[in-house]
Amino acid sequence: MSAHEFKSPVVRWIDHRLPVFSMLHHTAHEYPTPKNLNYMWNFGSLAGLSLAIMIVTGIVLAMSYTAHVDYAFLSVERIMRDVNHGWLIRYIHMNTASFFFIVIYLHMFRGLYYGSYKAPRELLWILGVVIFLLMMATAFMGYVLPWGQMSFWGATVITNLFSAIPLVGDSIVTLLWGGFSVDNATLNRFFSLHYLMPFLIAGVVVLHIVALHRFGSNNPIGIDSTGPQDTISFHPYYTIKDVFGIAVFLLLLAVVVFFFPNAMGHPDNYIPANPLQTPAHIVPEWYFLPFYAILRAVPDKLGGVLLMFGAIAVLFILPWLDKSPVRSARFRPVFRIFFWLFLVNAIALGYLGGKPAEGVYVILSRIATAWYFVHFLIILPLLSVFETTKPLPKSIAEPVLTGFSSAPEKAFAAPRRL
Repeated sequence: MSAHEFKSPVVRWIDHRLPVFSMLHHTAHEYPTPKNLNYMWNFGSLAGLSLAIMIVTGIVLAMSYTAHVDYAFLSVERIMRDVNHGWLIRYIHMNTASFFFIVIYLHMFRGLYYGSYKAPRELLWILGVVIFLLMMATAFMGYVLPWGQMSFWGATVITNLFSAIPLVGDSIVTLLWGGFSVDNATLNRFFSLHYLMPFLIAGVVVLHIVALHRFGSNNPIGIDSTGPQDTISFHPYYTIKDVFGIAVFLLLLAVVVFFFPNAMGHPDNYIPANPLQTPAHIVPEWYFLPFYAILRAVPDKLGGVLLMFGAIAVLFILPWLDKSPVRSARFRPVFRIFFWLFLVNAIALGYLGGKPAEGVYVILSRIATAWYFVHFLIILPLLSVFETTKPLPKSIAEPVLTGFSSAPEKAFAAPRRL
């Protein structure tokens, strides 16, 4: 739509000089979207909503927070008790972080199931992994800010990991600390970066969306559109789905905020940080637990660090590990079996990451870690060569209009009609 087609003269005047309204109209009405997308494609919009909530509540909280080791814990308590609606803002910020990771993990596993990382969307996937990395860094630094026992000791353990890097490790740790221990300079660094990085994430999200619009969304069938019969406009068909998803998301978030606000936190973080008293069991937030289990699976410190970062690095090269021409697991019966095994293994890693690093938990962590890398580095390349796939439909419209389905995938199945 050109500027002269808008009814409002103010909109026409602005759009002629800055075509933002034309861009929004193109995205909502003219942008072709596969007609068979299901509710598994809601997680992108939910992730964007989570980021917006985190930024807004984070800015408000920063107005009353004091980044000093002597006052940080007390300032958080003041926010909870004395600042008008401070308890609500903090609980929203704290629990939306967990919901953000839930949405992102579901978004990533949906991409793994439907092959959204395959050509020509490799860069789209890579940008998504970059967002995931930035989220993990932001969340870690945010977890340190309350300056409770788990905040302090979590920061001490995680930052010390970099000392395992040969030659430059100690220098990196000193740079992160701003001195020779986790102290006031560390807290100031983390507060500054925690405030800045959500805006950096927002910038990468924009690139992610641009890359998405370059080739369009993948779909449950995993084939590209062959013509207008395969697509519909994003609005109103998918905006209404997004609105429904957002309503469910906000309802669940409200239930947690008002009834279970500390369910996903650690009770030790309500104890002021004490450098002279080490907690019996140091654990990070739940969304770091799978990688924490990988870190502890190896007795060698450097080996654990390499494996932990390798678990993320392997996601960057995934598009070149899985060379099968078929994207969707709906048409890859053997791949589908290994996908569910991988999902169970990932949940097991999360469970093991929260257990003490002793006895059978260590053995199981090593087995689960080995399977994690075997899945990506051995199974996927072999399936690309030896797997016999099911025949693909000729177009997206064919299964949508004929009621085609591929059992047994009820949890991920696309609706037959929109």
